Amino acid sequence: MAEGGTGQQTTEAGPAFAFDKLKRVPSYRMLAEAVTLQILDGRLRAGDPLPTEAQLCETFGVNRSTVREAVRVLEEASLLRRETSRRFVISHPSNADLGVQFERMVQLQEISFQELWETVRAVGPAMTRLAAERATDAQLDALQDHLALLQQAVEARASLVDLNIVFDDMVARMSGNRALLLAHETMWRQMYPRYQAAVFDHVPAASKRMLESRRATLAALRRRDADEAEQCTIRHIVDFKRGYELAQKQIAEQDAAPAARPRAARKKA
Repeated sequence: MAEGGTGQQTTEAGPAFAFDKLKRVPSYRMLAEAVTLQILDGRLRAGDPLPTEAQLCETFGVNRSTVREAVRVLEEASLLRRETSRRFVISHPSNADLGVQFERMVQLQEISFQELWETVRAVGPAMTRLAAERATDAQLDALQDHLALLQQAVEARASLVDLNIVFDDMVARMSGNRALLLAHETMWRQMYPRYQAAVFDHVPAASKRMLESRRATLAALRRRDADEAEQCTIRHIVDFKRGYELAQKQIAEQDAAPAARPRAARKKA
């Protein structure tokens, strides 16, 4: 029987039954999963102390090295926070933690810019529509102040990536929808910075177009015009895609230029 395949018991009359080879799960992973399930169902809450190493050994019938490896897995997943060298408490991953994990999965699965863009195209407009309906005056005033910072950066030709992302963060929080906020922070905030940097670095008109788009969005939010706020976001996202494609074209041309120059020099010689 091939290892990892399907084994089959045969008789003269033919196959009697078939089965898959059992998969062995390391003990430390079983322990980590048991703790994770207690966190998910609320029996262990953020801030609760993790049982001591000795208690976990006794409860699960494992040795200390197994417990330490399980703790390492939980700590890497941001489900545990170390308070002292021997004391851990339960924690919940932040949106930023989840964003890092999401970015790794995107890279491992080779998810394309187009796929990410389509997801943002679906999430962003809904988020802005809710923001128009739910934003407080204080939140809108803060967004106005931030827009002034964006304008100053455009005029000074300073970096716009971080300021532009913060604008989106502020709108996301105005939506009051934690699921949308999580989607925004795991996808948009983690993946878009490098794409935005390419656009601002290679498309001269991008900064002013972005500023105009942000002004239009804020105006729609102040009017509580959910339809227009949604359309502003759609136009912004579509325009961003065009800018990114133009930036990629220019980058490709720049990369090809050094290879073309030696050939031209040889022809002259």
